[in-house]
Amino acid sequence: MERQGVSTHKDSGIVNDANDWAIETMDNPRYPLELFLRVITVSLETQKIVNNLPKLDI
Repeated sequence: MERQGVSTHKDSGIVNDANDWAIETMDNPRYPLELFLRVITVSLETQKIVNNLPKLDI
């Protein structure tokens, strides 16, 4: 999430704001939050799958 923070390039003064990008490009100001929630969902579902795998005897 630290990459989603607003930052300003010191030399050029260009502002990098994921929220502005989401509004301008995706036409959805909630896009960064929705994307983050998807990552959480995928992580939780992956953990469920991994935990249900049979034990590997090597």
